[in-house]
Amino acid sequence: MAELEAVAPLLDIISFLSSLLQKVAVANDLTPNLHHTQKISAFHGLTRPSISIHCYLQRIFKYANCSPSCFIVAFIYLDRFSQSQPSSPINSFNVHRLLIISVMVAAKFMDDMYYNNAYYAKVGGISRADMNLLEVDFLFGLKFQLNVTPNAFHSYCSFLHKEMWFHSPPHWDRPLTFHEEESTNCLSSFGV
Repeated sequence: MAELEAVAPLLDIISFLSSLLQKVAVANDLTPNLHHTQKISAFHGLTRPSISIHCYLQRIFKYANCSPSCFIVAFIYLDRFSQSQPSSPINSFNVHRLLIISVMVAAKFMDDMYYNNAYYAKVGGISRADMNLLEVDFLFGLKFQLNVTPNAFHSYCSFLHKEMWFHSPPHWDRPLTFHEEESTNCLSSFGV
């Protein structure tokens, strides 16, 4: 029973993150001037996946068996990646691949025990060769900056907690500055 109670807050975070990423992907899909400057990368699928972002993130949660902090760190990595790759904003063609790779990289960096690339590829529904390529591209996109300071982690957790508390989508017009070495503006880098 205690295990189920411990999982409930994480499921809320996963639901909120999936909702947030869905809104970002749809907004970027609908932004007409973004299509002209958008770069196609290894993260882009040929078609939109049929599985929803919410179901996909729940699948990752179910099978990855990574620590709860990995999902927050994966969110931080997505934010950093989007900032360093402004010509490749998160959209419905790349969000699933970015999710699986960000969770995998977070698990490898944060957890003592984690699954190999072939396992994550199977969970994510992509080939092992694609997973290996995505990992390299993602790490270069992050400039291998995988460390997350306690202040940055706390800031992102506070942001998510506050937004979940209000049960509303993030206020896109309100910049959020975090206390990390580089000043970040959460979610503005997602192309919104």
